[in-house]
Amino acid sequence: MNAIRKDASKRHAKILVVDDDPGLLRLLTIRLRSESYEVEPVASAAEALAAAVRFRPDLVITDLRMDKMDGMGLLKELQARWPSLKVIILTAHGTIPDAVRATQGGAFGFLTKPVEKQELLEHVKKALKISGLPAIDEGWRADIVTRSPVLEEKLAQAQMAAGSDARVLLTGEAGVGKKLLARAIHRASSRAQSAFHLVRITEHSEAELEATLFGAPNGEPGVLGRAHGGTVLLDEVADLPMPLQIRLVESLQESRTPAEADQAPARLMTSTRRDLTQLMTSGKFREDLYYRLNVVHIDLPPLARRREDIPLLVAHFLTEVANETGTRKIYAPEAVEVLATVDWPGNVRQLRSVVHQNVAMSPTEIISAEITQSAVDGAAHRLPSFDDARDEFTRNYLMQILQITGGNVSQAARLAKRNRTDFYKLLARHQLSSDEFKAR
Repeated sequence: MNAIRKDASKRHAKILVVDDDPGLLRLLTIRLRSESYEVEPVASAAEALAAAVRFRPDLVITDLRMDKMDGMGLLKELQARWPSLKVIILTAHGTIPDAVRATQGGAFGFLTKPVEKQELLEHVKKALKISGLPAIDEGWRADIVTRSPVLEEKLAQAQMAAGSDARVLLTGEAGVGKKLLARAIHRASSRAQSAFHLVRITEHSEAELEATLFGAPNGEPGVLGRAHGGTVLLDEVADLPMPLQIRLVESLQESRTPAEADQAPARLMTSTRRDLTQLMTSGKFREDLYYRLNVVHIDLPPLARRREDIPLLVAHFLTEVANETGTRKIYAPEAVEVLATVDWPGNVRQLRSVVHQNVAMSPTEIISAEITQSAVDGAAHRLPSFDDARDEFTRNYLMQILQITGGNVSQAARLAKRNRTDFYKLLARHQLSSDEFKAR
């Protein structure tokens, strides 16, 4: 039995409400929240599709008539992405025939405006009763802090992978949370009550790895042989020595003995920050092993692609420090801005380290921007402002166009579609001289 499966009634149903009428959207939200439903109100179909990835609703209630994409268009998109998701259509009296067609096209039902509260709640209860709430609660992913649609898509992949025993390959830069996600998949799977084994390949010699994975000379079995019913993660599998790659391929091909048939084999997951396809091309990673490991591939985004998560992560790490040390501190708003606009080559792991360092170094309860900046200088690169980035692009563009024309300002201005006067002003502003690009 899955350790994290619980009675579905222990969590509130999630309802996504879509309407471009602010008054009706607010009224529906109040009515549903008064019944203890968790509600996400949005004003357009585009917002609804984005919210559905993050919010993962159990039911959608949408207006039929909306600008750009209407309720029918939204229904089709939702059905394509989440076929089992129930949708209730809201319609005015004049569009009831359209609503009937929507129900024939897959909508659960429709409600006419103005919507009576009791009728609304009855439809909601019926829709939720038919669909049922997911058996798995949020416990499996409790350690993963995000509101990013990009990462939510990866988590949806992970949850699907947890429902099977397929091998999973996790890729992404150092510090993005590959090991964290592997543990989450294990917790969401039917193997949750069995052990999770982590093998860090880079921390062992070849002989140690051979004994750890396949067994010692004295007959003691390796982790792949003894982790029956559990999960094994080979971290940084790209660094597995070639002889052990061969042995791993052979072990994955071996048929099981009658004695082993009664025991569930270990589920194998692997992770790496390196490009395995490039390593295959150079002969450093076996192609047959790659295809055996890459049954389900989840590539985790770097922190730079989920910057909206930085304030959430900062708050999470501050709470983590407070729980560990009893010292609770907060960041000044300017300090949070520093963290949110920094490039993080070490990703979430580096951000966590900086937060811990800031708490330790701040003499006051409020962590200043100066202390924060000193911690990130040299370790992470601050993003340029919009104006700085634009100026850098403009200067590079001017240099390129002058190189093409050999410093001929008239030709360069024509290519740039600017008059000569404006072009000279641009050169002066960016401290460029056309003479530097003329042939000597």
